[in-house]
Amino acid sequence: MRTVLETKHIDKYFRKPVLFHVLKDINFNVKKGEFASIMGKSGCGKSTLLYILSTMDTEYDGQLYLNEELVTGQPDDKLSYLRNKYIGFVFQFHYLLSEFSVLENVMLPAKKLGERSFEEIEHDAMQKLKILEIDKLAKKRASRISGGEKQRVAIARALINNPAIIMGDEPTGNLDSYNADNVFNIFKQLSDEVGLTLLIVTHDIDFADRTDRIINMFDGRILP
Repeated sequence: MRTVLETKHIDKYFRKPVLFHVLKDINFNVKKGEFASIMGKSGCGKSTLLYILSTMDTEYDGQLYLNEELVTGQPDDKLSYLRNKYIGFVFQFHYLLSEFSVLENVMLPAKKLGERSFEEIEHDAMQKLKILEIDKLAKKRASRISGGEKQRVAIARALINNPAIIMGDEPTGNLDSYNADNVFNIFKQLSDEVGLTLLIVTHDIDFADRTDRIINMFDGRILP
């Protein structure tokens, strides 16, 4: 099975206010179609690691590979392109543009990438909304839909460029148990039926227990 994401000997230091070794010799990989979760206490380095994996933070030692290509050391414009094309993000807060419609929000990353026509992007965005059973909301303003619906829109937006991997930072952290379960089931379905790769940081043990693999972190390290 192809490796979508791999880290080799990643170390991260915070320099201010004092030198702090936050990530220590991080080595792991995620295979195509795998649904993995990262767990650990607050302050163990989960979110710091996710920022490095998502290519947003480039101040680290070691190597990061995406689709078996080394991305460490690439220029900012190349990283921005790789991030937009190959990585979809789902956060705890949905970060939708409230004055835009649901459909417009989903289309945004594809318009930024600029590799398809407006019509193709619009059609694909509607398909993504259909998969998530919210196509009826397409023309609604993002400010007019419920919290659970907003997170579905955020997932559709993360899928629009058909990424190699979806990364989530506490994507169910703001949701009640019903909507959290819905989000898990959507992720599971995408993994099983489309072969999508997912890496989700979560505090929710029920969520993590149902993923293919839990990567446990403690004090800046990945536990064996």
